[in-house]
Amino acid sequence: MREYLKFYIDGRWVDPVEPRAHEVINPATEQVCGRISLGSAADVDKAVAAARRAFASWSQTSREERISVLQRILAEYQKRAGDLATAITEEMGAPAALANGFQVGLGVGHLSTAIEILKHFPFEEQRGATLIVKEPIGVCGLITPWNWPMNQIAVKVFPALATGCTVVLKPSEVSPFSARIFAEILHTAGVPAGVFNLIQGDGPGVGVALSRHPDIDLISFTGSTRAGVEIAKNAAASIKRVCQELGGKSPNIILDDSAFARNVASGVGSMMGNSGQTCSAPSRMLVPKSRMEEAIRIAKEAVSKVTVGDPNGDFAIGPVVSKAQFAKVQNLIQKGIDEGATLVAGGTGRPEGLRKGYFVKPTVFANVSNNMTIARDEIFGPVLTIIGYDTIDQAVQIANDTEYGLAGYVAGADIDKARAVARRLRAGWVSINDGFDFNAPFGGYKKSGNGREWGEFGFHEYLEVKSMLGYAPAPAK
Repeated sequence: MREYLKFYIDGRWVDPVEPRAHEVINPATEQVCGRISLGSAADVDKAVAAARRAFASWSQTSREERISVLQRILAEYQKRAGDLATAITEEMGAPAALANGFQVGLGVGHLSTAIEILKHFPFEEQRGATLIVKEPIGVCGLITPWNWPMNQIAVKVFPALATGCTVVLKPSEVSPFSARIFAEILHTAGVPAGVFNLIQGDGPGVGVALSRHPDIDLISFTGSTRAGVEIAKNAAASIKRVCQELGGKSPNIILDDSAFARNVASGVGSMMGNSGQTCSAPSRMLVPKSRMEEAIRIAKEAVSKVTVGDPNGDFAIGPVVSKAQFAKVQNLIQKGIDEGATLVAGGTGRPEGLRKGYFVKPTVFANVSNNMTIARDEIFGPVLTIIGYDTIDQAVQIANDTEYGLAGYVAGADIDKARAVARRLRAGWVSINDGFDFNAPFGGYKKSGNGREWGEFGFHEYLEVKSMLGYAPAPAK
């Protein structure tokens, strides 16, 4: 039983202003596995004041000083990798192999990338007599979700610190343990007091206070589109910058070629990873109508290999994160059945032999039309929809027929054809044949948000641009 009842403010572990305990549920057992404190506006005031004081000095540190701090964080992060993985498995049900692998490894990747970018990032540029300077924006409120805890924290905290900003982090109260360990890592690494602050809490108690706070210069939020709208409204009165990475309903166009079978099977596996709880998951698979029956056979075989069970065991996927998420996914699976989609595998209820825990059957629907609920709504569970197309033009039209635009995927043996299709997708992050790059900017079009994270583009989120005209002497006549 973990008890993390203190917040990290101004370099110290402190009690909340008003004690309010919150129980954390292990989604695999449905049992209480720990307690945290839920913060309030008064705690936010304390943390923001600490971050504001620290900004005066941290913003003036040299590139070399910040690199040194980030390198110390990297060393401590690697020491605590096992602790982070155990916490992630416990708090949100990621299988141990995933937690020890990609869940924790993404944090290492983003931190290492930030260090390399910081070594050469152009904070100043002279154009004629004008000097253009990129300066840290100030105090940043960071609000992160539960599904990829370290990834979402890393892509916000590390660029913010690298550019000279100070931060107040509010992780999800659903998966708070790994964030606590993350704060311990930064403390041990010697991050100066006030530069990084952690307050646990929920949206109404802490998220709203951060969004509205007049002394916060930027809000960076990852989560649902619904919550993103409210954050933007709350931030509007103080004219702060708002950066958001929101929902997705990403298409995966499988081209009609010799790699078809491999790409359908790969698409099934990609959708099921992390129990489908990924905003950029390839949840809408588009296949030629002439090969729909073949796709069904391949998908059925592929999904039969996706094992579900205790995340501490040798299983491909664990539970979804909570009772509420389980209910949402079950309702949407039933909706797919009710609206007439072909249920290829899975369905409602827990997988056979699992009587406890928020486990969902890996589910595949075929012969889905793009106006069905399961093709429109972000399910955020291990549920794949397969949609047929007649022509590439129609595939692109269906792919773009969504209110979201976070990610897109194209898979095919003909790289030139795949590239041409990728160019036509209205999404911020398009992967061709499972391409991946820590330096590629990540973010969405339309209701999937604004701004970009990852790599060099993530640095720009946290910088203001100042023009100093007449900085250089005028040329002699």
